[in-house]
Amino acid sequence: MTNANCQQMKRYWSFIVSLYFWVELFGSSAVLFPVALLIWVVTLPFDRRMYLLHQFSCLWANLAFRLNPLWHLSVTGKERIDPAQTYVMVSNHQSGADILVLFTLRLHFKWVAKRSLFFVPFVGWNMAMNRYIALRRGRKSSMQRMMEESKQALLQGNSLMIFPEGTRSKNGRLQSFKSGAFHLAITTRLPILPIAIKGTSLAIRKGGFLISRQPDLQAVILEPLPFESFSDLSPKELAESVYQKIEQELTSPPGPLS
Repeated sequence: MTNANCQQMKRYWSFIVSLYFWVELFGSSAVLFPVALLIWVVTLPFDRRMYLLHQFSCLWANLAFRLNPLWHLSVTGKERIDPAQTYVMVSNHQSGADILVLFTLRLHFKWVAKRSLFFVPFVGWNMAMNRYIALRRGRKSSMQRMMEESKQALLQGNSLMIFPEGTRSKNGRLQSFKSGAFHLAITTRLPILPIAIKGTSLAIRKGGFLISRQPDLQAVILEPLPFESFSDLSPKELAESVYQKIEQELTSPPGPLS
């Protein structure tokens, strides 16, 4: 077989594997959505934080990983999380796989996500039922509304998950952090939970469709930062401090897989 034929076979195989992943992902979403809808209807009168529905969404993400033999996820530092604590959670953002990774933590939180995602069939509808927080980029009024809804969610005891880069990195390198998440942590006097995700930029290739084998995906839970440790910092200074902590972890040698 010629080199050209080998390359063609690799591209074909990559396409088939990627097609399987996306069909499995959205197919399972379609199958599980009626269950999510039932949970939402039944728990709506007494579960105003949507805790049970969010936990079901976490189970769905774990199922997506189990049905994908190409990826293996290792989570380290999970013992640093206090399940009774409300956090402002911040993570780097390399690809769409980050969302699945963070769901597997099984920690109760509200996502801050771009508004267009809420219109995606099944997945977006589930986001709306969970009362995740929508943001329309580039609109000041949307940003103000997001900040107010995020503050209220935090004060109600929901942790908040924000990608402070604002969008996915195009090359896997950490981009500068916006200050919104850190302003929320300061105003609500809540701790920050930094998370470093490794390997997802290779798991889903640039363009968003083709995926690749990635046996060493890692999520590293860094030491939480209590309010007292940053009470004298401005949001911009705090953003830079947390940026440095996540950057240091991303550039460190990979830890052992579990």
